[in-house]
Parts: sequence; structure tokens; C-alpha cells
Amino acid sequence: MLRRQLLAAAPLMAAPAIVQAQAAWPNRPVRVIIPFTPGGASDLMMRPVAERLERVLGQSFVIDNRAGGGGAVGLGAAANERPDGYTLLLTTPGPLVLLPQMQANLPYSSARSFTYISLMGGAPIVCAVAGNGPLRDLASYAAAAKRAPDAVSFGSSGIGSMGHLTGVLFGMETGSQLLHAPFRGAPEAQTSVLSGATTSLWDTAAANVAAIRAGNMRGLCVSSAERAAILPDVPTAREAGFPNVVSLNWFLLCGPAGLPDAITERLSAAVTSILAEPGIREKLDSYAFVSAGQVPQPQLAAWVAAEYARWTPVIRASGS
Repeated sequence: MLRRQLLAAAPLMAAPAIVQAQAAWPNRPVRVIIPFTPGGASDLMMRPVAERLERVLGQSFVIDNRAGGGGAVGLGAAANERPDGYTLLLTTPGPLVLLPQMQANLPYSSARSFTYISLMGGAPIVCAVAGNGPLRDLASYAAAAKRAPDAVSFGSSGIGSMGHLTGVLFGMETGSQLLHAPFRGAPEAQTSVLSGATTSLWDTAAANVAAIRAGNMRGLCVSSAERAAILPDVPTAREAGFPNVVSLNWFLLCGPAGLPDAITERLSAAVTSILAEPGIREKLDSYAFVSAGQVPQPQLAAWVAAEYARWTPVIRASGS
């Protein structure tokens, strides 16, 4: 009888210890996995926020760059960690919602492997042409693309990249067929446009700010819902008359599936507050980042699922 009473009481005895452990979080350093090499856009987004989280929460937030497999290595590592709040992940749409539609047998599932904490912002894609060329705006660019299949070419940072898929999305929305020229990165795509070998590029705005500001390239649009503060004269595709051409290389803070609600809510509130700070906002603006919209934490899983579905027909059309 005594044994039965002790077994029945065990969950009640354990519960206060679990609650206490969660309430004490964090009591040691927190690791944030970034599934790309150091120095990229994800680092630029996460590092200033991590520095502020250290002050707000009283523990170190250590960046762990786990590059490989287009981001799959880092996401797989994060998915297999304990959901105790001491391993987090900053992901972009590439490995979370694009790669799973292009590659089978990944070590994670976008629907089941993660707890989504905070949508932190995003990097818009810019459509740019040579500064001394005849194309002056997005309407003339669309008209040129409609004249004949492959009449307009565009470079990107690679097959299946957000720049590539945004160019495909523009072609779908305008009923035109653009010729894609994949490169290893933004510098090569830019060189091709400036030499006249490629008509245009669809690539991350931040990588092309200097060339646009110098007049070497002309920004025809950014793909975000709002203009980038660092390129105030470049309209959005919506403003240019193409309302459905909207994309963003967003940044989403996550934890492994099963992260306790108390930790998720505390992190979400802290990140939201930090992102509203003028100093942080100014720094992120300088990197050509924009808001990704206000999505409450409980709605993030549905938002990710909607992003997954939104890009499915574009990925099919791209042949990626």
C-alpha cells in the first residue's frame, strides 16, 4: 500500500521541481545554432539581439555556426537537442520550408521538429539592372520580359535560393519566362550584370546596396512588403504595380520541439522588446533588414505552414 501511495504521489512531487527548473531558466549559457558560415546575414541579425538577450536574461548567448547541406546540418543538430531552452536555432526559409520540398530524407521536419519562438525580421530581395542601361523601372522590365521567352536574364546566388525563386515568382505573376543564370554568390551575379552578360539580378538587397548607391546598378524594386530604410528610393514590387511579388529571406528563432511554454513565452517577449529598441532597429536597418510583420508566437506554426504551401508552386515552376 505504501509503495502505491508513493508511486501515485511521484508526479506531484516532481512537478514543483520541473516548474522550479523552468522558472530558473536560464542558469547557464544558451547556445544559438546558426546553420550557415560566420559573417552572413543570419549572424548580422542574431548577434546584436544575442548581446541584448545576455543583458536582459543574465546569461551568455553563444553563437554556434553549423554550416552544411544548405542549412540542413544545423537544423538537424538543433532538432536532436533536448528542449530545455539551452539550445536555440535561428533559421531562414531556405532550410526550413524550401529545402524540404527539394530534397528527401532530411533529418528534421518543419512541421514537427521545432518550437517557433519569434519572427525577427527579414532580408528583402532586390531586382537590379545596370545603372547605364535602358530599363528604368519594373514596368519596362516586365514589358521586356514579355516580348519573348528568355528575352530577359537574371542572376542569383544559386539554384533554389530566395533570389532565384523570387525571379521565378515575378515571371509567374507577369506571364513571362525569364532566363535564370545561377552564380556562387552576389559578387559574381553583380559582375555579370555590370558587364552586360546578364540583364538583371534578383538577389539579397544588402549585397547590392553599395553598387546601387554608387549608381553602377539601378534598383527596380525590393520584394518586401515595405521599403528598405537603407534604399529609400527603391520601390517595393507592390508599389511598382506587382502586388503578388512579395518575398523575404526571413529570420525565425526556434527551439527543439517540446520547448516549455514558460521558456518560449519569456524568450518571445524579450526578443519582441529588444527588436523595438531604437538602437537595435537602427543597426538592423543599416544591414538592409526590414520587419517581417507581427505574427504572435502561438500563430507561428501556422504561419510557417502557410509559407511552405505558398512556395510550393514556385519551386515546381523553377525546376529546383
